[in-house]
Amino acid sequence: MESALCHYDKREYIETVRVPWCVREDTGNKVSRKSVICGSQNIVLGGKTIIRKDCIVRGDLRRTGTGHAVVVAIGRYCFLGERCVIRPPYKTYKGVFNYYPMKIADHVVVGQDSVVEAAQIGSYVHIGKNCVIGRFAIIKDCCRILDGAVVPPNTVVPSFSVFGGNPARLVDELPESIQEVYETQTKEFYYDKFLAG
Repeated sequence: MESALCHYDKREYIETVRVPWCVREDTGNKVSRKSVICGSQNIVLGGKTIIRKDCIVRGDLRRTGTGHAVVVAIGRYCFLGERCVIRPPYKTYKGVFNYYPMKIADHVVVGQDSVVEAAQIGSYVHIGKNCVIGRFAIIKDCCRILDGAVVPPNTVVPSFSVFGGNPARLVDELPESIQEVYETQTKEFYYDKFLAG
């Protein structure tokens, strides 16, 4: 994440506000009007999440059927960088093509120009710039994916690990204090660095 101040034009962002009768605390999300949000009725934002311009979130890619279903769930204090693509994983099983839900937990950063098709991303995860996270990959809590990494489909990235390269593999380990570091970074970015200009 950049350490410099990031000023934004309030007119460019839609910010969610608290509804008194709402049970969930899904407020304070900032979604760029220049982002592409498809199937918004199937996307859940946990609160204080920032979606930058030209980011694409595909909530319209879902299993066939009627009614609403959560396709992409994004937790609190998440940051989706410019031009990143978030789309649910898919596969053909017994001749039937289907999409499956994607869950992104709290305090997750997805760098610009990254493509994510993971099944699950845990809390306190930092995904660098220009990364590809393959279909049905599972990234556990407290991980870092280095810039330009390509995580193959169905890969499980263990907690406290650093993955890099193409194909991505374990290159280092993170200290146990990384949870506090990532939490501080995401909150600081939301409250102090991402300021209306």
